[in-house]
Amino acid sequence: MENLNIVPFVSVDNMMKLVLHLGPERVMTDLAGYIEADFRRWQSFDKTPRVASHSEVGVIELMPTSDGEMYGFKYVNGHPKNTKEGLQTVTAFGLLAEVNTGYPILLTEMTILTALRTAAMSALAARHLAPKGATVMAMIGNGAQAEFQALAFKAICGVNEVRLYDIDPAATAKCVRNLAGSGLALTACKTAEEAMEGAGIITTCTADKQCATILTDNMVGTGVHINAVGGDCPGKTELHRDILLRSSIFVEYPPQTRIEGEIQQLDPDHPVTELWQVITGAATGRSDPRQITLFDSVGFAIEDFSALRYIHDQLKALPYSEPLDMIADPDDPRDLYGMLLRAKAKAA
Repeated sequence: MENLNIVPFVSVDNMMKLVLHLGPERVMTDLAGYIEADFRRWQSFDKTPRVASHSEVGVIELMPTSDGEMYGFKYVNGHPKNTKEGLQTVTAFGLLAEVNTGYPILLTEMTILTALRTAAMSALAARHLAPKGATVMAMIGNGAQAEFQALAFKAICGVNEVRLYDIDPAATAKCVRNLAGSGLALTACKTAEEAMEGAGIITTCTADKQCATILTDNMVGTGVHINAVGGDCPGKTELHRDILLRSSIFVEYPPQTRIEGEIQQLDPDHPVTELWQVITGAATGRSDPRQITLFDSVGFAIEDFSALRYIHDQLKALPYSEPLDMIADPDDPRDLYGMLLRAKAKAA
């Protein structure tokens, strides 16, 4: 009989081994497939905006969902000031459980996994929304997420050139160094405007927790796709409001995005389209070559659920986990205290 109190645990070290074994581009392509499959059964899921605890320096969030058979959640923080202290802006872990018993079946780091699934989600949305034949992407903000975004767009959307800009030239240099040998043509740019020259896809991914204007209206021409990643909590945006008013806006889950995304700048009834509807064919994505499409990405629990499912499935064939004695399992389920007494006697 399976020992249900032993839970597979994927440490940071094992997650890196798994990703390197399969290759980051394959992992993100696979993740996009899992996310798309779950978006196609969107109505099967419990859905709620993430539960957030905000402070002056950051946010700590829980992101739960269930499809009736499995339940998953992610714990994640966002602390922009951490970078100056030598810490990660975002850290995360996640858990997957069986609804039938309530027992967990996976515990895993999700700092690396979130970066992979965020990039996979961006590229999946762009595959449905970006102008056909777009092979050049501007990457505005070259922090921890930038390389993942670049590689995901290469693998999933066929991007072959990335034009990079960050207010910190060292971040851009880091990105160029890390992507050397990736097969991407890389250009380090001195301004956001320079990075956007010739780009059919524009990705913004900055970290400051403020209502910033990374892109102004006059910077954005017609016929582009904007992948807005950085605005992901109340009071944190990247795009001038006028850009939104010119764009066809696509979101994950409106009750969450209207609080956290770029569209927090707009009226509560401003029309948006849910991405799952585009994926299933229930709504139209890009309909005009001159259209500006905007994916207002904030990250949603179903995407993390997809990522947890993916890792759980990979562990069926790959050895990148360790057993974690996580659930108390007395001989008699009614005698939990007796389990303590037996442990005491054994230790004596």
